[in-house]
Amino acid sequence: MSGGRALGRRFEWLWAAYAVSAYGTALGFGAFPLIAVIVLDSGPAEVAALAAAGRVVGAVVAVPLGPWVEFRRKRPVMVAMDLTRFAALMSIPVAFAFGRLGFAQLLVVAIVVAAADIAFRAASGAFLRSLVPPEDLLIANGRFESTTWTATAVGPPLGGAAIGLLGPVTTVVANAVSYLLSALGLRAVGGTEPRPVRTGPPRMRAGDLVEGWRHILADPTLRPLFLNTIVFNGLIMASEPLLAVLLLGRFGFAPWQYGLVFAAPCVGGLVGARMTPHLVARFGRHKVLRTAGVLRACWPLGLAFVVPGVPGMVLIIVVQLGLVTCCGVFNPVSATYRLEHIAPDRIARTLTAWSISTSTAIAALTAAWGLLAVVTGLRTAIAAAGVLVLATPLLLPRHDHSPQHESTDRAAPERRTPA
Repeated sequence: MSGGRALGRRFEWLWAAYAVSAYGTALGFGAFPLIAVIVLDSGPAEVAALAAAGRVVGAVVAVPLGPWVEFRRKRPVMVAMDLTRFAALMSIPVAFAFGRLGFAQLLVVAIVVAAADIAFRAASGAFLRSLVPPEDLLIANGRFESTTWTATAVGPPLGGAAIGLLGPVTTVVANAVSYLLSALGLRAVGGTEPRPVRTGPPRMRAGDLVEGWRHILADPTLRPLFLNTIVFNGLIMASEPLLAVLLLGRFGFAPWQYGLVFAAPCVGGLVGARMTPHLVARFGRHKVLRTAGVLRACWPLGLAFVVPGVPGMVLIIVVQLGLVTCCGVFNPVSATYRLEHIAPDRIARTLTAWSISTSTAIAALTAAWGLLAVVTGLRTAIAAAGVLVLATPLLLPRHDHSPQHESTDRAAPERRTPA
């Protein structure tokens, strides 16, 4: 398995479209809360509501999108979702220019973008599986992961500088334009895509809406991987607002220091993603998944011991570097497992269910940890999240039930490695 293998012109265009939107998203990181505070003079409750409602309501809106996406050509759906996000985001600078921007508009845009994100991810997973041979899925997912971490490392600091120089809606414009460019890149992918044939009733049924969750919970590999993902991601994201309050408020970190300690370690994600194909080739996919899943759970607890000043910055960078490097290895393997274990006629519905559950869990745990911090204090709440993260490896799949793995085991039983 070679991470440098060429995957063809169509994949290169898909990767380019992904890259431009990833960089746009990274540039626009934190733009909505910043606009709410600086432009609209919103308080903490409104900012929290903006973050939570955008995720939750967007997820609810996305529920019927899974079956809708399933029975349509995926590339046109991806283009449509890119254009939807472009139009929604561009409404913000237009309203700002005319002095008509309000909190309600920010909330509506957050919901539209969240729902379009979920539909796009569902369609893109199915499209990638049809575009790339099964043996190259890990390489493709590794390249997407590398791009994500590179964009995350450089985007937020550049976005902060752009806002300081050009105004509060600058990065929203950049993010919107990135979706337009992504849509153009997807158009350039070319090729033909057959329309999926629906074998059941022509009208959408209630069962179609829950088929994704049913498929996840029935699969012995998807079920634990799903539970591990939503719990781990939810706990990690729940502690982020608490860290922001602790570092920017109580410890007096400057905004550039706050951005630096979380952006610099993203280099580890790039390194981890680039290492993944070589690690899988040497140690096997399942062993890499479990090892990276265990190691990534060991780091977050360290954030509870952060202190003011340079020592605190160093501690955060070390902890985040370890966490992000392990995630850079884990995520491509997890994404490949997921695509391989979903039946071809259920990919969009299953990925939609996965995204909806993740978004809802993050919103719920973020709200719960905000209340916990009020009752117990910031450090205690951050430590509680870190302790619970230590238990997430128990939810990882204990065996590899993929067809390739099982057929290899039957052909060469002496090579079986106990999980």
